[in-house]
Amino acid sequence: MNVFLMSLNPLVDRFNEGGSLFMSLILICFLLSLFFIIKGFLSLKKNEALSSKMIKLTVDSSLLGLVIGFLGSVLGLIQAFDSIQSMGNVDPAVFAGGLKVSLLTATFGLFSFIIARVGILILRSLVKE
Repeated sequence: MNVFLMSLNPLVDRFNEGGSLFMSLILICFLLSLFFIIKGFLSLKKNEALSSKMIKLTVDSSLLGLVIGFLGSVLGLIQAFDSIQSMGNVDPAVFAGGLKVSLLTATFGLFSFIIARVGILILRSLVKE
Protein backbone atom coordinates (compact mmCIF):
# COMPACT_ATOMS: atom_id res chain seq x y z
CA MET A 1 0.00 0.00 0.00
CA ASN A 2 2.81 2.40 0.92
CA VAL A 3 4.57 1.75 -2.41
CA PHE A 4 1.34 2.63 -4.27
CA LEU A 5 1.03 5.93 -2.41
CA MET A 6 4.68 6.74 -3.08
CA SER A 7 4.19 6.13 -6.80
CA LEU A 8 1.23 8.55 -6.84
CA ASN A 9 3.16 11.31 -5.08
CA PRO A 10 4.87 12.67 -8.24
CA LEU A 11 1.50 12.78 -10.02
CA VAL A 12 -0.05 14.68 -7.14
CA ASP A 13 2.91 17.06 -7.13
CA ARG A 14 2.50 17.74 -10.86
CA PHE A 15 -1.25 18.25 -10.36
CA ASN A 16 -0.59 20.86 -7.67
CA GLU A 17 2.18 22.54 -9.68
CA GLY A 18 -0.17 23.00 -12.64
CA GLY A 19 -2.61 25.02 -10.57
CA SER A 20 -5.46 23.43 -8.71
CA LEU A 21 -8.24 25.38 -10.46
CA PHE A 22 -7.42 24.49 -14.06
CA MET A 23 -6.16 21.00 -13.25
CA SER A 24 -9.36 20.27 -11.30
CA LEU A 25 -11.54 21.48 -14.17
CA ILE A 26 -9.62 19.29 -16.61
CA LEU A 27 -9.94 16.34 -14.22
CA ILE A 28 -13.71 16.87 -14.06
CA CYS A 29 -13.89 16.90 -17.88
CA PHE A 30 -11.74 13.76 -18.00
CA LEU A 31 -13.95 11.93 -15.49
CA LEU A 32 -17.08 13.03 -17.37
CA SER A 33 -15.58 11.72 -20.61
CA LEU A 34 -14.83 8.37 -18.99
CA PHE A 35 -18.36 8.23 -17.54
CA PHE A 36 -19.94 8.94 -20.95
CA ILE A 37 -17.75 6.34 -22.67
CA ILE A 38 -18.56 3.67 -20.09
CA LYS A 39 -22.26 4.51 -20.25
CA GLY A 40 -22.07 4.32 -24.05
CA PHE A 41 -20.49 0.86 -23.92
CA LEU A 42 -23.03 -0.38 -21.37
CA SER A 43 -25.99 0.83 -23.44
CA LEU A 44 -24.59 -0.42 -26.74
CA LYS A 45 -26.68 -3.59 -26.95
CA LYS A 46 -29.90 -2.14 -25.52
CA ASN A 47 -30.09 1.36 -26.94
CA GLU A 48 -27.80 2.46 -29.77
CA ALA A 49 -29.36 5.93 -29.84
CA LEU A 50 -28.19 6.44 -26.26
CA SER A 51 -24.73 5.21 -27.24
CA SER A 52 -24.62 7.78 -30.05
CA LYS A 53 -25.65 10.49 -27.61
CA MET A 54 -22.89 9.39 -25.22
CA ILE A 55 -20.38 9.66 -28.06
CA LYS A 56 -21.42 13.26 -28.69
CA LEU A 57 -21.23 14.11 -24.99
CA THR A 58 -17.78 12.52 -24.78
CA VAL A 59 -16.60 14.59 -27.75
CA ASP A 60 -17.86 17.77 -26.08
CA SER A 61 -16.40 17.03 -22.64
CA SER A 62 -13.02 15.96 -24.05
CA LEU A 63 -12.77 19.10 -26.19
CA LEU A 64 -13.69 21.23 -23.20
CA GLY A 65 -10.90 19.63 -21.17
CA LEU A 66 -8.43 20.25 -23.99
CA VAL A 67 -9.41 23.91 -24.35
CA ILE A 68 -9.29 24.48 -20.58
CA GLY A 69 -5.79 22.99 -20.60
CA PHE A 70 -4.60 25.38 -23.26
CA LEU A 71 -6.30 28.33 -21.57
CA GLY A 72 -4.51 27.46 -18.33
CA SER A 73 -1.24 27.19 -20.24
CA VAL A 74 -1.63 30.58 -21.90
CA LEU A 75 -2.60 32.24 -18.63
CA GLY A 76 0.37 30.57 -16.94
CA LEU A 77 2.71 31.87 -19.63
CA ILE A 78 1.31 35.39 -19.26
CA GLN A 79 1.80 35.18 -15.50
CA ALA A 80 5.37 33.88 -15.94
CA PHE A 81 6.25 36.67 -18.36
CA ASP A 82 4.74 39.26 -15.99
CA SER A 83 6.96 37.93 -13.21
CA ILE A 84 10.01 38.00 -15.47
CA GLN A 85 9.23 41.54 -16.57
CA SER A 86 8.91 42.76 -12.99
CA MET A 87 12.16 41.04 -11.90
CA GLY A 88 14.26 42.33 -14.79
CA ASN A 89 17.23 40.05 -15.44
CA VAL A 90 16.11 36.50 -14.66
CA ASP A 91 18.08 33.30 -14.17
CA PRO A 92 17.39 30.84 -17.02
CA ALA A 93 16.57 28.11 -14.48
CA VAL A 94 13.76 30.24 -13.05
CA PHE A 95 12.48 30.91 -16.57
CA ALA A 96 12.58 27.20 -17.47
CA GLY A 97 10.73 26.33 -14.27
CA GLY A 98 7.98 28.82 -15.09
CA LEU A 99 7.61 27.41 -18.60
CA LYS A 100 7.39 23.87 -17.24
CA VAL A 101 4.62 24.79 -14.83
CA SER A 102 2.67 26.63 -17.52
CA LEU A 103 2.74 23.58 -19.80
CA LEU A 104 1.40 21.13 -17.21
CA THR A 105 -2.24 22.11 -17.80
CA ALA A 106 -1.85 21.71 -21.57
CA THR A 107 -0.22 18.31 -21.09
CA PHE A 108 -3.00 17.09 -18.80
CA GLY A 109 -5.64 18.45 -21.19
CA LEU A 110 -3.99 16.63 -24.11
CA PHE A 111 -3.75 13.41 -22.08
CA SER A 112 -7.43 13.49 -21.18
CA PHE A 113 -8.35 14.33 -24.80
CA ILE A 114 -6.33 11.42 -26.21
CA ILE A 115 -7.79 8.89 -23.76
CA ALA A 116 -11.32 10.08 -24.56
CA ARG A 117 -10.67 9.98 -28.31
CA VAL A 118 -9.48 6.37 -28.12
CA GLY A 119 -12.73 5.47 -26.33
CA ILE A 120 -14.74 7.41 -28.91
CA LEU A 121 -13.05 5.59 -31.79
CA ILE A 122 -13.72 2.19 -30.25
CA LEU A 123 -17.33 3.05 -29.41
CA ARG A 124 -17.99 4.47 -32.90
CA SER A 125 -16.66 1.31 -34.48
CA LEU A 126 -19.15 -0.74 -32.45
CA VAL A 127 -22.20 1.46 -33.05
CA LYS A 128 -24.10 0.60 -36.22
CA GLU A 129 -25.28 3.90 -37.66
